[in-house]
Parts: sequence; C-alpha cells; structure tokens
Amino acid sequence: MTSAVTTDNSARPGYGQLLRTPGALGFVLPGFAARLPFGMLTISILLLVQHTTGSYGSAGIVAAVTGISMALSAPLMGIFTDRFGQSAVLVPVVLAHAAAVGGLAALALADADVWFLALAAIPTGASVPQVGPMVRARWAARLEGSPLLPTAAAFESVTDEFTFVVGPVLATALCTGVHPAAGLVTEATLTLLGGLLFAARRASQPRTAAPSATGESRSFALSHPGLQVLILAFLGIGAVFGGMQVSLAAFSAEIGNPGANGLLYGVFAAGNMIAGIAMGAVAWKIGPRRRLIMGYVGLTAAASVLWAANSVILLGALGLVVGLFIAPALITGYTMVEQLVPANARTEAFTWLTGSIAFGQAVAVILAGRLTDAHGSAYGFLVPMAATALALAVLLALRARLAPKAPSRIVNASVSAPASVSAPASAPCSEAAAAPRDRVNERGMGHRVPVTVD
Repeated sequence: MTSAVTTDNSARPGYGQLLRTPGALGFVLPGFAARLPFGMLTISILLLVQHTTGSYGSAGIVAAVTGISMALSAPLMGIFTDRFGQSAVLVPVVLAHAAAVGGLAALALADADVWFLALAAIPTGASVPQVGPMVRARWAARLEGSPLLPTAAAFESVTDEFTFVVGPVLATALCTGVHPAAGLVTEATLTLLGGLLFAARRASQPRTAAPSATGESRSFALSHPGLQVLILAFLGIGAVFGGMQVSLAAFSAEIGNPGANGLLYGVFAAGNMIAGIAMGAVAWKIGPRRRLIMGYVGLTAAASVLWAANSVILLGALGLVVGLFIAPALITGYTMVEQLVPANARTEAFTWLTGSIAFGQAVAVILAGRLTDAHGSAYGFLVPMAATALALAVLLALRARLAPKAPSRIVNASVSAPASVSAPASAPCSEAAAAPRDRVNERGMGHRVPVTVD
C-alpha cells in the first residue's frame, strides 16, 4: 500500500526535490537496474546471432521475433499488474526471462538453425519485465496531489531515454570486446537482480483493487484515441532504434572496422542525452502536442539523409542529429499519457508505448537486415526514413485526438491521479481551450512556468 506524500508546494519542483521524496530512491535505483537491460536485448541478440550465422538477415529474424513477442505480451502484463500488483507479476517474470535468455544464448553458441533460435526468442521477448511502467505507476501513487508529479513524469522519460541509448552501447562493447554472448548474459543478470530488488520494495507499490471494490468501471488504455495516436508515433521511433542498430553495425563491417559500431552508436546516444538534458533547461511556451509534432518533423528530416553517409565522420554527425530529435518526441509522448489516459489504466498505457517501440524496432531490424544483406548498409538506413515519414503523416492527420481528456473521464482504481488534470468537458478539442485551467505548463523536466499555448 502507498500513501500520498505531502510536499512543500512553495519549493520549486525539480529533480533534487523529487529524489528527496521519502522512499523514492528505494524503488528508483533498483528500477533503473532492472530496466537498463531493455536497451541491451535487441542489439545483443543481433550481434550474437550474426556472429554465429554470418547473416544480418538471420539475426534480424531472431531479434524481430523477440520484439514482437514482447510487444504483444507487454499490455497483458500491464493489465495483470494493475489488477494483481507489481510483485505478484514481476517475480515470476524475471525468473522466466533469465532462463529464456540463457536458453537462447546456448542455442546460438551451439550453431542451432535460425528457426530454432526464433522459437527460443518467443519466451525471451514475452518475459521482458515492464519495469518502466511500474516505476511510473509508483510515482503517480506516491505523489498524489503534489506539483512534483509532472517532474516525476519527465524524470522517468529521461531515464527511459538513457536506457534506450546507453543499453545498446554497453551491449555492443561487451559483445565485441569480451564475448559475443556477453551482452545477453549481462542483460539476463541485470534483469534478474534488479527485478527482484525492485519487487522487494513493496511499500511503494500502488494499491490494487477490483473495480467492484471501488465503484469505478475498469478503463482499458487502448480505448483512448490519444493513446492510439501515440502508439503509432512510437512505432516510428522504434524503427529508428532498430534500423540504426543493424545499419551501423553493417556499415562498420563494410569499412573493415567493426569496433567503429560502438563509437557511432555512442555518438547517436550522445545526441539523445544532450537533447534530454536540454529539455529541462527550456521554459516551453508551446503545448506538448505541438512539441511532439515539431520533434517528429526534425526526426523525420534527419533520418531521411542517413543513407547518403559515406564516411565515419559524416555518419557520426548525422547520427548525432537524429539523436537530438528523438528525445523531444519520446519524452513529450510519454508525458502526454498523464493527460490522455485515466489513472486506473496508466500502467497498461505505458506498456503499450513500450511495446510499440519494441514492435517498431523488431520490424525495422528484420527489414534492415534483409536490405543490408542484399544491398549494403545504405539500404538499411532507408527503413528509419520510411518509418518516420509514415508515422509523421499519421501524427499530423490524427493530431486532434491528442487533446487532453476531461476530468470526468479520469478515475483511479490502482494508482493515484496526477495533480494536473485536463480541460473541462465542455472545452473544445484543442490545447488552446485546455490552457485556462491553470495557465501553466511544464518544462521538459517538470518545472511549472507561464505558458503560451498553440
């Protein structure tokens, strides 16, 4: 059980104050250890299977099956977590995941046929624990009624960004510098230890209650149009991660310097982190919907020229720019969930977005792998270009669905609702209409400042 934390509303909301929340570090630190492996899994599978089979196409198939399996199981895991509690779901899941990863690695090292590896990838992906959404749900329950809740949402988005970009760098270094299976072994170990430590912190878990016990109807996250749009947008972001992982590795091999893969992905990661930090230094005067679209336009433009790079320096520069535009789109999208989905379905909502990234990454890996095997790395880079262009077109066409929901739609059965609510039910479907509720908006990292709406 959790209780809302009383905070000093006169203090300026920020990371320092957030992390001083009683009990916060007790779930933030093990939660980070348990979610970092999420960014290691795909690239570790790619590098190991490519090493044992000699084919990026085969490696892409195995990685894609893993991602698709995770994408399909993640929302179910979120529903079960909202209903039965985090520890009840997490403990068996991390045990199963460690065993599944061990089996996949053993089969790959034994030179098993790619289809046996694909079968082993199904439980590997299905058992990926959804720790990030669980951490977000704990913050929501812990900070009920506090102005720190937007800060927590942004903090978690930056943490997700960190895992998405640092995990692959770590996995690449382990697979290329230690042993081809070292990335998977480390991923399984961190997942197991971090997941068990996180599950043991029961005091900070959100309440669980059946709908009949609270008198509230059960809301399913996917029924909300705004989340549906975000899911489609996040497919494109996942495709960037997947396409970059395959194509950067192939490009490095083509120039006879496989070690350059880690450097190139590190530069890409640096762009993500720089943009993530900058998000907290800007007092945004535009609404989150417009920020999301602007970030996505930049991401699409940057991804559209990757195929033309013909040197390490040029590809590194372009990768840096791509990274600079991922963070604004990713962070803003995750933060918008607080306004678009009722509290009793937010764990599920976050798992849909995580699963969307994984699915987009999986499809991109297999397509980029096929194109790279047939034509070279330049063709692999066409995958993120096409995926982001399609996702941007959908985002522009359906942007009206990203307007915040009315307060009457926000109910709470399993986690506490955020302090910041959306526009009155009678307001038009636009961010401009939603603004008068408090005339403030959040900085990238949660500071509340005067806002000029779009």
